[in-house]
Amino acid sequence: MDIVRKRFLVTGRVQGVGFRWFTRAHAERLDLVGFVCNLPDGAVLCEAQGSRAAVVELGDRLLAGPPDASVQEVAVTDLAVDAASLSFLVRR
Repeated sequence: MDIVRKRFLVTGRVQGVGFRWFTRAHAERLDLVGFVCNLPDGAVLCEAQGSRAAVVELGDRLLAGPPDASVQEVAVTDLAVDAASLSFLVRR
């Protein structure tokens, strides 16, 4: 299986709308590891690792966002795989 890790920087109205919990629910369903957190500038940062197909699917879900969100953009960066990641966390 082809394992990848990607960073997603999500901008728009993405804080205060359940975005981190939405992300974690999808990441866990897709068997991904990594984290999601709010940034001081109002964006949401997510790093996700797992099968290429699952990470791509998560990116699609992030672009749609939860019902109360208004996603403006999702910038994607490839990262090195992190063997120490064991779960998907919501960070403050």
